Amino acid sequence: MNWPIHRWLQPAVVAVLAAVAAVLLGVSVGHGDAAHAAAMPVTGEVLNYASPVELLFSPDGARLYVLCQQSDEVRVLDAKSDAAIKSITVGRVPRGFSLSASGDRLFVANSWDDTVSIIDTKSLAITATWPVGSEPSSIVADREGKRLFVANRISNDVAVLDANTGVEEKRLAAGRGASYITPSPDGSRLYVTHVYPNPTPHRTAPESEITVIDTARAVVVDRIILHNIAHAFHVAFSADGRLGVAAEMHPKNLIPLAHLEHGGAFADTLMLFGADVGKPVEIPLDELERYAVRPFGVAIMADKSRIFVTCEGSELVTVLDVQRLLRFAHTHRGPNAQDLSASADYVIAHIAVGHDPRGMAMKHDGHSLLVANRLDDTISVIDTRTNRLASTIALAGPKKLSVLRHGEQTFYTARHSFQGQIGCANCHIDSTFDGLTWDLEPDGFGRDIVDNRPIEDVKDTEPFKWNGGNPNLPTECGPRTEKYFWRAENYDDLTLTDLVVYIRSLQARPNRWRRPISESTPAQERGKDLFTRDKDKFGNAILETNRCVFCHSGKKGTNQKSFDVGTKKWTDNTGPLDTPQLTNIGITGPYLHDGSAATLEQIWTVFNPEDKHGRTNDLTKDELNDLIEYLRTR
Repeated sequence: MNWPIHRWLQPAVVAVLAAVAAVLLGVSVGHGDAAHAAAMPVTGEVLNYASPVELLFSPDGARLYVLCQQSDEVRVLDAKSDAAIKSITVGRVPRGFSLSASGDRLFVANSWDDTVSIIDTKSLAITATWPVGSEPSSIVADREGKRLFVANRISNDVAVLDANTGVEEKRLAAGRGASYITPSPDGSRLYVTHVYPNPTPHRTAPESEITVIDTARAVVVDRIILHNIAHAFHVAFSADGRLGVAAEMHPKNLIPLAHLEHGGAFADTLMLFGADVGKPVEIPLDELERYAVRPFGVAIMADKSRIFVTCEGSELVTVLDVQRLLRFAHTHRGPNAQDLSASADYVIAHIAVGHDPRGMAMKHDGHSLLVANRLDDTISVIDTRTNRLASTIALAGPKKLSVLRHGEQTFYTARHSFQGQIGCANCHIDSTFDGLTWDLEPDGFGRDIVDNRPIEDVKDTEPFKWNGGNPNLPTECGPRTEKYFWRAENYDDLTLTDLVVYIRSLQARPNRWRRPISESTPAQERGKDLFTRDKDKFGNAILETNRCVFCHSGKKGTNQKSFDVGTKKWTDNTGPLDTPQLTNIGITGPYLHDGSAATLEQIWTVFNPEDKHGRTNDLTKDELNDLIEYLRTR
């Protein structure tokens, strides 16, 4: 795609549409935060930003390690002067890193090439690159230096590796979307959180877990159930190990998503657990007119006086008084998640930082807390004695704001929604999907329950919505989103254009089932034959419109048309449904338009009794498994 040409042609079209809409709707275009963003020096270049996501200090506090996701680097800075020491290229899209107990090795989880990089911190050189499971997202070594534990987001497990050879010893079953590992202060336990909800019956509350691993034995010893939680991120512990805190999101997806001013779509919460609280307690961070959108990173002061939480969408660090928080937790056992008055009892400060704040690191003296701002390539330095922003460290790299960067900032921020409650990334975690079903307002309350489709590789798959009602992304992301989700029409023409360009640029994550054609498994080859067949097993011709390959045609597996495949429910307003793309379908359950099929197999064994969704009732279980094996390669 020629970005510069696209950048200057598209706004002209959108500007005309925006102006017409302004006249028809009686609104003004180009004011407030949106106008400010559009006035920034946006350029059409595809620029290579750093995108810092995690921070670590060396054991002696002399160095700061910065994990940069977009530039695929670990940057090493002098912790005193902030001067760059070295940049170390690692694997694709690194997501997590940690130091060995002695600090002599740095371990990096590279999520898009399924490897871990081992860095010698003396020479600052990579000494080994080892393969691991599907989409490694964090990595932790035991205290003895014998084992590495790697959380794999797609294979939903924790791989246990020999720390010296990289040889895999075993896999430990975790929850769905295993992503972030935190050791207890004594290193005897590992706590793993998950960004996707575990499977639950259709239209029931989501549920996640914190998977607890005994480090010495490398076995799962507990699963702390997180009721009503769909997405959990970092965990932190007090120095005495008596208080654990997990950052999480509590969706309200079982009720109609209507009127943010009447309660919103998410509660942003913390889960407290450990000896200080007893049974885990969910604690809300939100307050009326100020929301802690998508809590991600957590840090606890060494004296256990305060907790700091990065809030991605609201671009804040929220500060909590621990003693007041524990007092509330003991006197309000719940449910508290939707209480917008609760946080006034223990939230003592909100500190504005940069775009999309993620991981944090505390300096050894405890006086400074550093925050990685992913979408503006800066590190905020917070004075923990005053709870104020002390300074900002700018990482080396492009200073211009490109179209893609501005679009991504728009996607992740919550500033456009009513009272700043949600952003696009609330439902599309890391620009993908959330594994949930929703009841959206435009179709009527209790009508058209919809599965949240992924937006990876979504370019050129229009129309959008399950009923095909939105013809293009400017409609999907503009008027529809503003009216029904943001409750305000505040995208100016350039902001909407840049948002659409960003979404169209999204690549599909690597497909873990796909091999070169010459290396396809026998099952995948048999499945492909079933997918493309024009006769059933009895020699009867299959109508062209009832062949898998007819609806799911082309590279992305959609002919972009609507069909009645016999899955209409009493809650649905329409029978014909838009044909979804098949990109990475193996990982995006639940399935069907309303998420009623928990697995790919259920699409045909439970929800295709009349053979309207392809001719499949003549298939044996083994043949159906072959078909599924092929579909997973799409």
